[in-house]
Amino acid sequence: MRAIILAAGLGTRLRPLTLTTPKALTVVNGKPMLETQIEYLQEIGVDEIIVLTGYLAEKFEYLKDKYGVTLVHNDKYDIYNNIYTMYLVREYLHDTYVIDGDNYLHRNFLLKEPQTSMYFSAKKPDFKGEWIIRYDDNYRVTDIVVGDGDHEHILCGVSYWSEEDGRYIIGKLEELVASGNFKDFWWDEIVKLHIRDLNVYLQEIHPDDSYEIDSIADLEKVNKRLAERS
Repeated sequence: MRAIILAAGLGTRLRPLTLTTPKALTVVNGKPMLETQIEYLQEIGVDEIIVLTGYLAEKFEYLKDKYGVTLVHNDKYDIYNNIYTMYLVREYLHDTYVIDGDNYLHRNFLLKEPQTSMYFSAKKPDFKGEWIIRYDDNYRVTDIVVGDGDHEHILCGVSYWSEEDGRYIIGKLEELVASGNFKDFWWDEIVKLHIRDLNVYLQEIHPDDSYEIDSIADLEKVNKRLAERS
């Protein structure tokens, strides 16, 4: 089992912090978010960790010595959405965790031996423009829709992909990139388009287990919440 961490983005909504620091290395609760993710992965026995870099790539170099991770650079990080970032490491996308680098994980909810592909997901309150998970009585994901809502399960930036599903997604990634019509795609759109051909389940987590840090407002909100709970 391995892990891919997507950390190539510009993080424009976190400026001025991200003028000198990549979004994934933003400090939350005393530690860069990416380091927390790496440590949680290593706690469950994941030693092969691939970090996708782009913006301010040199800032990630220390992670090689500190944690033994592999860095893969996307020199087109400012041209394409993250589907191209994933395409660059598609060879690793089977029996693999995939984590967005801008997620602060407050608790280690990762499973040591996941049995199926899964989206880790919490019910989030009062959201707009999120990717909402639809699932059946057995928690198998049947659809993903983008929209507004309240206390529904949404994508939280952490997933696991089995050998079979990973290789299926790789094929679809290669087809889309070969077509040339992929500039504005997010990699999860591959899953969204082909969800009924995949065996993906919802793995519930607590709403406080994971927070997306996409803006200064997000960061301030999380820091306030953590301070209240300390």
